Amino acid sequence: MNSFSNSVDLLHRALDVSSLRYQVTANNIANSEVPNYKRQSVNFESELKRAFESRDNSGEGFRMITTDPRHISSEMPRDWRSVEPRRVTDWTTVSKANGNNVDAEQEAMNIVQIQMQYRLLTQLESFEFSQVNTAMKKI
Repeated sequence: MNSFSNSVDLLHRALDVSSLRYQVTANNIANSEVPNYKRQSVNFESELKRAFESRDNSGEGFRMITTDPRHISSEMPRDWRSVEPRRVTDWTTVSKANGNNVDAEQEAMNIVQIQMQYRLLTQLESFEFSQVNTAMKKI
């Protein structure tokens, strides 16, 4: 795949993750007064980083050859396109007497941050396509 396809695909996935984060955060706000509700968040960037690192480090390591499916397989580089966002529930903290751990003000700030990131990602994607448009006009 070329760099344009990779960057557009990565931006598209980032937009999807931002949309999921918005939904999860809105759900947290909606349940901020529900007894024993635990806030959720979305984990994506750390898994994506591990996939990129496994790809970058794949040539450096020792790789075992397996001749039988029962053998221990060596770790193959992880394709970054296979990384999916995960909802993570925070079971460790309790901030209210009713067992709920959602801070509505913090969640509202998260909404603003997510909106700003989404806007930035759409501008980056627009820039990628404008570069292709410019290149095609010169041909």
